[in-house]
Amino acid sequence: MIVFSYWYLEKRYLKKRFRGNRLKRLLWWAPAIFMFLYTIYLSFTKNFIPDNIGVVNTYLFLLGLLVVPITIYALCSAMGKAWCILRNTRKNWGNLIGFFLAVYVTFILIYGSTVGIRQLKVNKMELAFKDLPVSFDGYRLVVFSDAHVGSFTGWRKKLLERDIDSINAQKADAILFLGDLQNVKPSELYPVQDILMRLKAKDGIYSVLGNHDYNDYTHEDPAIEAANIREMASRQAQYGWTLLRNEHRSIRRGGKSIVIAGEESGCMKKEHTKMDIAKTLDEVRDGSFVIMMQHTPQTWRDSVLTCSNAQLTLSGHFHGGQVKLFGYRFSRSKTKEGYGLFEEGERKLYVTSGIGALIPFRYGVPPEIAVITLRRKK
Repeated sequence: MIVFSYWYLEKRYLKKRFRGNRLKRLLWWAPAIFMFLYTIYLSFTKNFIPDNIGVVNTYLFLLGLLVVPITIYALCSAMGKAWCILRNTRKNWGNLIGFFLAVYVTFILIYGSTVGIRQLKVNKMELAFKDLPVSFDGYRLVVFSDAHVGSFTGWRKKLLERDIDSINAQKADAILFLGDLQNVKPSELYPVQDILMRLKAKDGIYSVLGNHDYNDYTHEDPAIEAANIREMASRQAQYGWTLLRNEHRSIRRGGKSIVIAGEESGCMKKEHTKMDIAKTLDEVRDGSFVIMMQHTPQTWRDSVLTCSNAQLTLSGHFHGGQVKLFGYRFSRSKTKEGYGLFEEGERKLYVTSGIGALIPFRYGVPPEIAVITLRRKK
């Protein structure tokens, strides 16, 4: 992208201006040279991303500002030129189309990096079930996912504070967190742990691990990676959260109970996955009302529907795709159940878009807190 876009525009529009003037040509190529070297630097990063997330965020922003719009314009112009040759016409409409697309992409970049991530949607809904115990009619769950707190740096830290305060303002009976608390390492939690400890709910805070919480994006000694996972679990316990790793807990009201079950993430590599639905629901009585917490929604059809009787499953993972253009969310390329409510008979899946992301960017898919009120279907 870097080389082609700058080469094409020079050859198409600037060749005559640069003739005999090396300084002008060097100035034109300076951004491309910088981005080329930046790309090579990142390719030698030991882990999935550098320890300083700002290095990646800056790179992607500059790529979107200095390279992507020019590449789009160059491609449209080149295709328009080919069409002119093929049809023996002179008007290259690709130039005009490319110009407007480049402007639109630049707008999306700036909006999504500034305004889009500042938004917050509190999505309230009522879900009715035939077998919900009467004593739990009106029970309120507040669900959030994909915090990626390592991305809430600088001025974005205020956004995490706002999100946590908004969760508490819902007066939840129980708060459920669906995984991906960190980006890469648990050390990201240190600057924001006082914020995370503010969460309060009558019946407690329950959580599961997401794929980022397993240190699957680092290349450390296995002993260090295992220690990082233990620290993640220890930190959540310190915050007063109940981390469920193929486990469940019962909440009682008026002599009746519901089950909060948390399964290990199903989006890991097959050789690394620890998900075990049988272990998660071990000793859960038939007929119990089960709320299943599972970071990745694909497991709903793969195992939850077929291997359990869980009436409500809650997932995250895809961030709703983070971008929606002309009604299309990018997560649909992975699964049709990447965001929203889905039903199979009396059983339901809700997938939240989460409050954060590795890359702090949102366009058309705002960060979300889901407030689910359980109702007994009459």
